[in-house]
Amino acid sequence: MLFCAHAQENTIRGTVKDKSGTGIPGISVKIKNAKTGVSTGADGGFTISAPATATLVFSAVGFTTQEVPVGQRSSFSITLLEEPQNLSDVVVIGYGTATKRDATGAISSVKATQLENENPQSLSDVLRGNVPGLSVGLSSSAKGGGDFLVRGKSTLSAGSSPLIVLDGVIYNGQLADINPNDIETVDVLKDASSLAVYGAKAATGVIAVTTKKGKGDEPLITINTNAGFAELAKNMRAYDGENFLAWRGDVLRSGATTPEYLYTDPRNLPAGITLTQWLNGQSGDLVDLWLNRLGLVANEKANYLAGKTEPWYDDIFRKGFRQDHTLSLSGRKQEVNYYMSLGYQKNQNVIEGGDYTAIRARINLEGQVAKSVTLGLNFQFADRDEARTGDGSLEADWTQLINLSPYGDRYLPNGELRRIPTDDSGLNARNPFLRTVYNERMNKQNTIFGSVYGKVKLPFGFSYQLNFSPGLDFYRTFDYRSSRNPDVVTPGGSATRSNETRYNWQVDNLIKWNKTFANIHNFDLTLLANAEKYQTWWTQAGNEGFVPGDVLSYHNLSSGIKPTTNSEDKVYTGDALLGRLTYSLLQRYYLTLTVRRDGYSVFGVNSKRATFPSAALAWVFTDEKFLKNQKWLGYGKLRLSYGVNGNRDLRNPDNGTVDPYAALSQLTSGKYQTVTPGGVASDVNTVQIGNKMANSNLKWEETTALNIGLDFSLFNDRISGSFEAFTKKTTDLLVRQTLPNVSGYSNVYSNLARINNKGGEFSVTTKNLIEGNIKWSTNFNVSFNRNKIIALALPTNDPGNGWFIGKDIDVIWDYKVNGVWQLEEMGEAAKFTRAAIKAGDFKLEDVNGDYAYSDDDKQFLGYRTPRYFLAMRNEFNIFKNFDFSFQLLSNWGQLKQYNQAKNQPGSVGFARSNSYVLPYWTPGNPINDYARLNSGSSGTSFNIYRDNSFIRLNTVALSYSVPSDLLTKIRVKSAKIYANVTNTGYYAPTWTFWDPQNDGPTPRFYTLGLNVTL
Repeated sequence: MLFCAHAQENTIRGTVKDKSGTGIPGISVKIKNAKTGVSTGADGGFTISAPATATLVFSAVGFTTQEVPVGQRSSFSITLLEEPQNLSDVVVIGYGTATKRDATGAISSVKATQLENENPQSLSDVLRGNVPGLSVGLSSSAKGGGDFLVRGKSTLSAGSSPLIVLDGVIYNGQLADINPNDIETVDVLKDASSLAVYGAKAATGVIAVTTKKGKGDEPLITINTNAGFAELAKNMRAYDGENFLAWRGDVLRSGATTPEYLYTDPRNLPAGITLTQWLNGQSGDLVDLWLNRLGLVANEKANYLAGKTEPWYDDIFRKGFRQDHTLSLSGRKQEVNYYMSLGYQKNQNVIEGGDYTAIRARINLEGQVAKSVTLGLNFQFADRDEARTGDGSLEADWTQLINLSPYGDRYLPNGELRRIPTDDSGLNARNPFLRTVYNERMNKQNTIFGSVYGKVKLPFGFSYQLNFSPGLDFYRTFDYRSSRNPDVVTPGGSATRSNETRYNWQVDNLIKWNKTFANIHNFDLTLLANAEKYQTWWTQAGNEGFVPGDVLSYHNLSSGIKPTTNSEDKVYTGDALLGRLTYSLLQRYYLTLTVRRDGYSVFGVNSKRATFPSAALAWVFTDEKFLKNQKWLGYGKLRLSYGVNGNRDLRNPDNGTVDPYAALSQLTSGKYQTVTPGGVASDVNTVQIGNKMANSNLKWEETTALNIGLDFSLFNDRISGSFEAFTKKTTDLLVRQTLPNVSGYSNVYSNLARINNKGGEFSVTTKNLIEGNIKWSTNFNVSFNRNKIIALALPTNDPGNGWFIGKDIDVIWDYKVNGVWQLEEMGEAAKFTRAAIKAGDFKLEDVNGDYAYSDDDKQFLGYRTPRYFLAMRNEFNIFKNFDFSFQLLSNWGQLKQYNQAKNQPGSVGFARSNSYVLPYWTPGNPINDYARLNSGSSGTSFNIYRDNSFIRLNTVALSYSVPSDLLTKIRVKSAKIYANVTNTGYYAPTWTFWDPQNDGPTPRFYTLGLNVTL
């Protein structure tokens, strides 16, 4: 007889809570040394079957793992404690990860999940204000986003955007293709040691994005859906109605020698002025004479008499509807981990006609196919429609606001748009809706990016990983300028079709070794062999004069009479070898050594390769015996790093694209017409040497950087943060140098300049309230950067580019404005014999006292870039179910051009245009910060600068989490309703124009959303 004995399994129930007693969802509950496991629900509850001899393991990122024997118990109440300062959190260190405790570099991390209530629309929104040392621009387009700058400018002409790493591989695509709902964490690498693994690409910083993976043992379906609208955050209206006429009268009075009362409404003359005086020898209808003097044309006068004005401002700007929906499925089943999502986003801009649509999909899949072999795939697809996303698109031309008369007409009597609302062809004015109504554009972009990888565990602690990361982008930009558009001068219309395909791939071969000896010595080795290729194919075809008509727009190019074709193909390659060794002793003393050798086909034949080394030290000094019993100091680590990084992002300044043939002199082709002996005209192709000189020594910019850092946690983790101080020296800067004509060339790419940078960063998080019904935490960070040009191509300054040796890259060199010339100062103004200065013109400082303006009188006035960046986020949890947060941002100490204060529109003048409603000088309003209308230039060209420092209330967010006991009945794991406002408002003490970060309309966003997990 055969007997089988089985350990009897019991059903065990329990709850996992944090130290405040709140249930924690998503905690892994596993049986030790077995594959069986579950995850806690929304209320922290779990149910699992296990024998009495088993041990349950409770674990989650950010919490201390706890093991509990089952025994005879059938219910458990487990309290998990948070890791101090989240030291167990994983950060990306390049071709690998490390815990925060073990990291030796300057790395800042953001958990995107913490920002879900704020509904970030892009990676820029995730990072804005949350990382010290990272400046994020503010885009006003329907697409959104914003440029990144890590630790200030360290280049003159090369690209300054940081390298993007997506799920461990270098990403060459657009940030708009990354759905922020898919992002788990973002790590920003800033110092030489953490950047060194990317060598030639890393001097401008690295942003490493990690997308979500499956976590729970049960499949989770998450729906995040929201809608809202955008409206103008600030109004800058032009003159309208009677105010326009009053302003136009002041325009004609300003600087004129004729009596001021001539431009006053004859029905309301000032005291002491007779109608005879006003007529000034003229006769006719009084109102008609007055409107003629103000420069109004026929239809303007007719509309005035009819009491009709055109609401240009209200027609151009609108409330734009916005929606964003993401559906995802994730989970983990034994050896397979999966996450997949599909997102749809559609945004209307605050400008009429501005729209952006994106469909984004992602699949992250990883499976263990054998005990030592793991295969994985990260795949991303995006379909973007950008036909109406910015300048040159089909948005209404809001810049026409200051050219449009409120008494003009939008339409002709036949219902078609007027080309010029006042029929005055000598003006700059154009109907702002011409391109919106008549033209067509298709700007479709389809992108695919993926990473296929395999990992193999080898003996003695070694492993091998192979990554293949292809990217394929398809761009279609079709434009049609209709002959029905009265602003199109080409008979029969014109159209172009541009197609571009971009293909890039990278292969990473990684060997890793991690071994611990005697429980105190740990070695972590990474070896890399990398190869890459980037290639583009661009073709453009165009035609004009379509016969018999252009109704088919860009769909029938062959019917035109003047075809054109153009094409351009580009290719470049690169490779790299990397070695990185991290050694730790007692998990207290750390040493990281890195060396990378890069090759890049773009550079000169003598400089195809370069080597970039770095080293870093770290010391967890709170693990020393003499600090073990300190109750106030929970954690402290000192870091020091030094190394060299490169910048290979050489851009053609004419079009902003990578120039893969920058080191070469290229041939250019052309045509000339000739006549054959038979009398037939023909074209002859020609080839000649181009205007760029070759440079066989062209090479990388190199940045040598030193970073000192301190990480700390005080008073039982109630206060935690970090300090960073750094200095960078960038040499061999890439510039396109102008050459004298005698050389036979106009320019050459060279390495001819040097820049030094230094700065500091401070970040602190405080847990202000941790018990009771209200919990409150605050994060504050401040950073600054100072740079200085040490050398240029020549040993002299380059005023044309605004570059001065010993000064900041963004220093302002111009005339200092000392207010406005007043009537009583005209005697002094008359001494400037070369400048026809009038009262109300700006007064420029004459430094050398020669009563003439030249470069000798220009001064260094300030800086275009902020002197300080500050940010503060406050987060509240109220009665467990409510979460409230707000974020403040500040850029301080910078100046911005504000030539609108000159009240000088240019050659057309104000007598036939309009203006924003701004102050202006008059004899009766002798202000000192705005010039008179149609002011003079004081005999020279100059700019006005104003301080545009600001404090912005960037986001305000509120959410309500539905109690879990209500959701259990309908089998919903979690549900949250959230509302937020982005770009809520700002305080700018001296800036009065559009938004201080933008020169035009900037939106404020209102959003209401629902996040449900099933």
